[in-house]
Amino acid sequence: MPKGKAKGQKGKKITLKIAKNSIRITLDGGLRLDLSKMGITTFPMCILKLADVDELDLSRNMLKKIPSSIQKFQNLRWLDLHSNQLEELPEAIGTLQKLFYLNISNNELTTKNLPEDLSLLKNLRILNLGLNCLDSIPTALGALKELKEIGLFDNALTTIPKSVKNLPNLNKLNAERNPFPESKEEVQDDPIKRVETLYLVQEKDLCSSCLEMCQSAKDEMNTLKNKTQIPSRKQSFPLLLTPNSSAKDNQEEWRLK
Repeated sequence: MPKGKAKGQKGKKITLKIAKNSIRITLDGGLRLDLSKMGITTFPMCILKLADVDELDLSRNMLKKIPSSIQKFQNLRWLDLHSNQLEELPEAIGTLQKLFYLNISNNELTTKNLPEDLSLLKNLRILNLGLNCLDSIPTALGALKELKEIGLFDNALTTIPKSVKNLPNLNKLNAERNPFPESKEEVQDDPIKRVETLYLVQEKDLCSSCLEMCQSAKDEMNTLKNKTQIPSRKQSFPLLLTPNSSAKDNQEEWRLK
């Protein structure tokens, strides 16, 4: 086997020196270890000596596994693992009680291999599970009462548990491109029954001028309705963007403002 190919399969070796040089100061004065886009194939155990960092970015590598020793990062508030080859996560991830941001999108995670202890992340505000192989969402995620945004796009979901949809602080849920049954999951339940047209009198009882005036008012309302509906079709999910080759290189764009 050619040497170059063998070397490529091993991936880049991250030394403690490289890791230390990859630490940055965040805007709020925290420490961020950025090892994204470095061709890493195995979790660099040397970074366990830097477990006091507040943020860890291992996105856009070729990681297949995260070890249980991730629990040593007890100060971690922000963890980005998107765009790797992860097939599972360790239960130990549930010990990261300070975590408020977790991006594990664009991996190979299945529902079976989602750790139950994800539900222990009581301070989690943003969770991105998009672009995986999930066919269902554990109802236990309904325990994440602080969750504000969740990405579920590009999976194999046919339903979303009410325990997740009804989270008290949830204001953004991106579940696009899932095989939901028509008119069941993508539209939120609306307790208000809406009436398209309400006639107080029959049209035949109106004089021509009144009928013309009513028709004109109806046309104006439809025009206004169409104008106000257009923006809602293009919802923005700035922290739940599909992470792919066209995603912005500046990782600050992915962070909670």
